[in-house]
Amino acid sequence: MMNEIKKHITVLIPCYNEAEGVGAVIESFPTERLARYGFGISVIVIDNNSTDTTAKVARAYGVEVVTESKKGKGNAMRCGFQAISPTTDYVVMLDGDNTYRPEEVLRLVELLDSGFCSVVLGSRLGGRTTPGSMNAVSRAGNWLFSHLVRILYRVNVTDVLTGYFAWKREALEKLRPYLVSEGFAIEMEMVTKMAKLGEEIYCVPITYQPRVGQSHLRPFYDGSRILWMLAKNFFWKPQGESVVVPTQQFSPSEPAKT
Repeated sequence: MMNEIKKHITVLIPCYNEAEGVGAVIESFPTERLARYGFGISVIVIDNNSTDTTAKVARAYGVEVVTESKKGKGNAMRCGFQAISPTTDYVVMLDGDNTYRPEEVLRLVELLDSGFCSVVLGSRLGGRTTPGSMNAVSRAGNWLFSHLVRILYRVNVTDVLTGYFAWKREALEKLRPYLVSEGFAIEMEMVTKMAKLGEEIYCVPITYQPRVGQSHLRPFYDGSRILWMLAKNFFWKPQGESVVVPTQQFSPSEPAKT
């Protein structure tokens, strides 16, 4: 017997030419299992001006599709945030290329629902990356960025460039007005500004698998912008507010927990 639905999860899937993978992502969400724990779920695909049949495929699965014509993952995510229903309790973001497992969504949401924290990141570096899913350059760059964020921003994270996020709605609403990134620096902007806003951020291990279709990431071009975002947000503070120091701190010599 299903439990009464008490909490609602809205999933945002930003997509640019992900017709090959987005269907598998949509159909893999464990709706029945979530319902047993009292969670309802709805999915919104953000079509970022795709030139393939991404939107058509998504609509065939009966999910809501919104369109952001200005290219860039940051633009797509800000569009998606505006489409969240008022009844949403938790918001989840994951990519539409089938690299992340929707089956693991409860692993992120249960930490929010228990009150353990307000933001959860799915950690690939702290989890299981299958062969061919992440090259050596990406792994090294991500490790470096994550290490710098732990030291400079004092947050317990092991994968700041992950595409698998979960928020309490209140935490996301606090963050949303401050987001300006247009492209792949959006994850770094979200993590660093949430740290400055005093959100409690934790990582859980997840599975990461080879993507379906062609990658749109330009490692050195996008990497330079991610690094700039990391550096400039160190001096950022919410308008009219003092910088908030996160309550969860640890020594730089201590290993980050997942």
